[in-house]
Amino acid sequence: MPALVIHLEARAGDRIEVGPQVGFVVSRALGGAVARNRVRRVLRHLVRQRLTALPPGSRVVIRANPVACGLSTPALAGQLDEALNRALAASGVATP
Repeated sequence: MPALVIHLEARAGDRIEVGPQVGFVVSRALGGAVARNRVRRVLRHLVRQRLTALPPGSRVVIRANPVACGLSTPALAGQLDEALNRALAASGVATP
């Protein structure tokens, strides 16, 4: 996706009791601190609503590209959904 890159590690075994872990990478390339923090806050809010779709014990890293600063929240949500679906499909995890 133009605004987001998602890396997903779906693990089984000893980490299955642990919920999914999500981290964010929002670099200075996006702009000033206000813009970076806005993108990070919006992404945290959007991911919180989608945690049940992630497999237990999985680790997710979401990297925001500079395009993310210019997107509205619904547009960013659409790109997040598409990127998560692609990452889940690539890892062999069935999407709900």
